[in-house]
Amino acid sequence: MSTAAGFDLDRAPAVLVLEDGRTFRGDTYGATGQTVGEAVFNTGMTGYQETLTDPSYHRQVVVMTAPHVGNTGFNDEDNESGRIWVAGYVVRDPALRPSNWRSQRPLEDALVEQGVVGISGIDTRALTRHLRERGAMRVGIFSGERAQLPVTELVNAVQRAPLMKGAALAAEVSTDETYVVPAVGERRFTVAAFDLGIKAMTPTLMAQQGIEVHVLPATSTIEDIRAVGEHGPDGVFFSNGPGDPAAADAEVAVLREVLDARIPFFGICFGNQLLGRALGFGTYKLKYGHRGINQPVMDRTTGKVEVTAHNHGFAVDAPLDREVAAPADENDGTAYGRVRVSHVCLNDDVVEGLECLDLPAYSVQYHPEAAAGPHDAGYLFDRFVELMSNNEKGNRS
Repeated sequence: MSTAAGFDLDRAPAVLVLEDGRTFRGDTYGATGQTVGEAVFNTGMTGYQETLTDPSYHRQVVVMTAPHVGNTGFNDEDNESGRIWVAGYVVRDPALRPSNWRSQRPLEDALVEQGVVGISGIDTRALTRHLRERGAMRVGIFSGERAQLPVTELVNAVQRAPLMKGAALAAEVSTDETYVVPAVGERRFTVAAFDLGIKAMTPTLMAQQGIEVHVLPATSTIEDIRAVGEHGPDGVFFSNGPGDPAAADAEVAVLREVLDARIPFFGICFGNQLLGRALGFGTYKLKYGHRGINQPVMDRTTGKVEVTAHNHGFAVDAPLDREVAAPADENDGTAYGRVRVSHVCLNDDVVEGLECLDLPAYSVQYHPEAAAGPHDAGYLFDRFVELMSNNEKGNRS
């Protein structure tokens, strides 16, 4: 067990059990006990602290494909939220001790402190290949005495775990109360940001654009949005978050009211999927998702290719080859005009962005606020400012 003073190689046994019965035996890493969740792999070579504290990983067991994890330790500045959210953590070779001037304690100490059960010393390459071939599935990590239980008993425990498909999780990770992140310098705009699992860097980057960000709970209503600012918000933002977008009916209903009111809208990740649903498109679960900081995406409006940060297991089902007329809102018959896919993943042609041509609304499936990088997509916050500026000018004319 790692300690602040050094390390101890005497680790308790641990076993990772997939719902299809495959097992990997290794050593305890982090807290001792048991945990279950959806097994997903992250291809990032850096930024593990931001990954661990990203609320979008709620109820997921993260497998790191990078072989060495924990080299830079853990600090109090790089968290994306107030806690570690992953359900479990899987690494091949944990660092014996951190070596970085910003480190305040070893990574494993943070895992133990927050009760995160993990496993080390397994073949993460073989596990990743298994998930790529079979798809994301439920998994359990059992350490200490629990690792000695019969495999059939452990498999049964994993198979009883809830599925990610159909899970409504945004309210479980959202803020309980509205809070404000003030603009840096002169306030230019006021934005209502729906916290569906928002990362701390998002309002920080908006604030640097002169935006006063009011972060609202996921259960907020259109009335709560209209109450933001002196005369209502200049824009609305929907954040990233965990769960199945098909289960987020309440959030989609609020977003349709935002579109009906022609309030400028920007969404990322989960927010992109919800915009897709609000416009009448379907969503579906990817075989194993996109997670990491090295995903190539083409901005079809400019032809440029960005290296981007991803964390999603669901995607929007929209046509890539043409503009389409968004179906009318089934509740009030309001038409949303033309929509096109603005960004696409070059690995597998998954929809990575939507742009409304007759409404002030757009979204992307990836993370332009990625704190660990890359920063190719930072311009998307500039586009949000431009969208609100043009809307303000249109209202004055």
